Amino acid sequence: MIIFRYLGQQILQVTAAVSLILLSVGLISRFIQYLGQAVSGEIASDVLFLLMFYRLPDFFLVIVPLAFLLSILLVYGRMSEDNEIVILMNSGISQRRLLGFTLLISMIVFLLMGMLSLSFAPWGIRNVERIHSNQEQLTELDLMTPGQFQTFGGGSRATYTETISSDQGVGRRLENVFVALSQERESSKERGSDASAPRIFLAEVASPVLDEKTGARLMRMENVLQYDGNPGKAEFSITQFDVHSLLLPEPTRFEPTLEEGSTRTLALVNSDSLRDKAELQWRVSIMLLIPVLVLIAVPLSRVRPREGRYGRLIPAVILYAAYFFLLQFARDAVSDGDLDPRVGLWPVHMFFIMIGGALYYFPNFEIRRSAKV
Repeated sequence: MIIFRYLGQQILQVTAAVSLILLSVGLISRFIQYLGQAVSGEIASDVLFLLMFYRLPDFFLVIVPLAFLLSILLVYGRMSEDNEIVILMNSGISQRRLLGFTLLISMIVFLLMGMLSLSFAPWGIRNVERIHSNQEQLTELDLMTPGQFQTFGGGSRATYTETISSDQGVGRRLENVFVALSQERESSKERGSDASAPRIFLAEVASPVLDEKTGARLMRMENVLQYDGNPGKAEFSITQFDVHSLLLPEPTRFEPTLEEGSTRTLALVNSDSLRDKAELQWRVSIMLLIPVLVLIAVPLSRVRPREGRYGRLIPAVILYAAYFFLLQFARDAVSDGDLDPRVGLWPVHMFFIMIGGALYYFPNFEIRRSAKV
């Protein structure tokens, strides 16, 4: 029992540490992507952290199995270098018993992956879809950030506001607003020029309004100065308005997430759809990754003399990547009807169980082969 607690503590601590490192890298990369979308006006800046939070379960589904695999290799590799494995073997702890201890420890991670895969990940995807749906109802004024130039409409409009406040009954209220619109002027074509002549608006206040007749969304500006002219030329005109409105374009449309990814697990169980069956098998397969990876990691963690504890990390990562890729390939094949759902993803698990068995029962295969050479 003492040995079991020691091994469990070592493996789980390293798993947590490696997971945090991998999670940090993944979150930073995804946050930069979301930040770029917020700067370009595709999503509101106040939902960035909510999107990151709801995507956490998806990150863990990929990160935790890899971290658990690497933790077994690192812990047992260190113990081999420090001759702790030799002491355990001489104390009556066989390789088979060590494998059994590791499988028992993996049940903690197995249960964690079950909760993530069957419950938390679909819940997170549903919330991400809800946020994206809400973003579709926002106008450019809702997506603006004070003190920053932002482009909309593929670069055809540039907008700036100094401050933003909330006004009851009006919503967002922008103050000291700058809007530049690119448009093709007939006069420029008459001069033989294809240059785009901007139209610039300066307004003290701007707020979103809805045209009740047409349903169009407008930017209502007050105390407006309109500048028309060609860049680099002194020919321009200034027009003043007490009130002026600009038509706001349709908001950015988000690609919907696959519906089965957000479906509750109980609904998948009772469904006859091929996509739902593939999704259910995928969620179960994420759980089965853990014990199968144990069967591979324990024999792979044997360290030969002068080899070093890090010598098996790259082969382990390659095996994990191949395992994950083949599961995704089989899921897509079942979803598209190219693979019988009764066969499904299970042959992939059997294949890697056979790899783990080969590594366990033939540990000296590579040594014998190199000796013959």
